Amino acid sequence: MALERVGGYEVVRPLGSGGMGTVYFAVSPTADRVALKVIKKELLSDPTIRERFAGEVGSLKLVFGSRVARLEDADPTGDPAWLAVEYVPGATLRQHVDAKGPLSLPMAAMVGAMLADGLTKVHQAGLLHRDLKPQNIILGPDGPKLIDFGLAVLMDREHYVTDAGVLVGTPAYMSPEQVRGERDLTAAVDIYGLAATLVFALTGHGLYPPTNSWNLLLRITEPTDLPDLSRVPDELVQLLGAMLAHDPTARPGLDDVRARLLAVATESGGKTALDLRRDVAALTYDAGTELLVPPDLVDPQQDPEGLPVVDEASTVQAPETAPTKADPERPAPPPTDVSWLVDKLRRQYARRSTL
Repeated sequence: MALERVGGYEVVRPLGSGGMGTVYFAVSPTADRVALKVIKKELLSDPTIRERFAGEVGSLKLVFGSRVARLEDADPTGDPAWLAVEYVPGATLRQHVDAKGPLSLPMAAMVGAMLADGLTKVHQAGLLHRDLKPQNIILGPDGPKLIDFGLAVLMDREHYVTDAGVLVGTPAYMSPEQVRGERDLTAAVDIYGLAATLVFALTGHGLYPPTNSWNLLLRITEPTDLPDLSRVPDELVQLLGAMLAHDPTARPGLDDVRARLLAVATESGGKTALDLRRDVAALTYDAGTELLVPPDLVDPQQDPEGLPVVDEASTVQAPETAPTKADPERPAPPPTDVSWLVDKLRRQYARRSTL
């Protein structure tokens, strides 16, 4: 049952919430499925922040590619402000690893190479993801897709101090420069996030042992406190270590990362990139997680041909004639026999199999 309507979309159910707002599964009037994010009002109470949100939405319109969830629509000036992106069925990378365990070396390397493709498209549009983590990767029917990109810029460091739960990123996947609150971030911030995500995909754990957020942030900013790569396969230790370099200028670029991940995937898996793509989709897509349009959002009485919906055993009642002043007691006419119409419709349907 729909909860409410936002921007012309029927909101069906919540999918999750985060620092920016709440995400809902919603349906358009033409039954397109979307993930609709309603932005927190307190984030946009400042006109400057709302203006920045509008700018981010404009940039999101430029993002394309098969590895990113496309923008469907948005209203940065609305109350509430919202944006809708393509609904991607499937489990998140976090859900998959929690339920089924870490990915194999070739699968994780291929997923990483495909995500590097997606990040390239995001960066080409002038955006950074800034919050790359297993929860923001959907393992869809054609492989992994990035979601929730390009908006973390709205959340300044000051919000972390004054508003609990609102971050520039997620602590376990934040780069040192993010933790330090640096404003002039580069593509290297997403290189770090991709590496942290792949470490989780391969091992099932984060870069540092579980601890409170403040202690974790302090460890990330300490250059001598290196991430734990002890359970990462040897083939990827050097690459992931470089991607996690404390100095962002020391991290490799996305083209280099994609090429090296693809080489590890094909060599360790003994398959072509095409075969590995198929394996990723076959082994990670969970069709049982897909959300469908609820039946109560579909109008069963609307006939596509514009004809009345007639049951063979029923008759259509003619409208009653309103009493007149000349004959106020005049009875309503008897029901009209439309058996001839039923027969006619039967003959039409028999002749036109496409109906």
